[in-house]
Amino acid sequence: MREILGRRRKPLFRRSGRSALLGAALHCATEWHWPVLPGVGLRPPARPSGGARLGLGERAARRCSCLDPDCAVPGAHPFDPGLLAATTDARMVRWWWANRPDAPIVLATGGRAPCAVSLPAVAGARALAALDHFGVRTGPVVATPTRWSLLVSPYGLPELGELLHGQDWVPSSLRFHGEGGYLVLPPSPTGAGKVRWERPPAATPAAPWLPKVATIVDALVMASTGTPDGGSRLAY
Repeated sequence: MREILGRRRKPLFRRSGRSALLGAALHCATEWHWPVLPGVGLRPPARPSGGARLGLGERAARRCSCLDPDCAVPGAHPFDPGLLAATTDARMVRWWWANRPDAPIVLATGGRAPCAVSLPAVAGARALAALDHFGVRTGPVVATPTRWSLLVSPYGLPELGELLHGQDWVPSSLRFHGEGGYLVLPPSPTGAGKVRWERPPAATPAAPWLPKVATIVDALVMASTGTPDGGSRLAY
């Protein structure tokens, strides 16, 4: 896939480990004014019983810290505090990550914050290639091993409804993160793997430029057609 710009972008957050999570959360909250809160996170890896060791190719189970044993998005959702607690206050962000330094970064989408459209990773790569081919400018793209999420400017339900009504068919693999929704941001750890920037924002203090959802929804619908989504369970 070709690069949008003619030069490689500098990484936004140079820290590693726990300090990277706090640094990224503070940058989003204070520089970009995106409301964030800590996600529920993952339980420690389960140790083999009876002194057994994990064999080659086996992984220690990483389950969600929430109360649902069948959580569809392990580690990658709000729990306590709830989504309404999302804030841009630096003191609150520092307090949260001082107490939970491994917590994922959850963005509360909608309102004045970015919205997003997510789709399976294979379809996401196909959609970005098509948008690049036609010269459509895209904003930051968040990726996990299973799904990609394209950040867009805030949209309301009436606008989204009109856009989707004009489509012949909308694949169930497309997910829309608008008002009252959320998205997990890099470099968060989740049950599906680490969240990363497939296309990072420019390394500037200004909030990233975001496209309107109307300019990209057609490409996302076309790329998602026929792409398996694993049923109704959302795997980040």
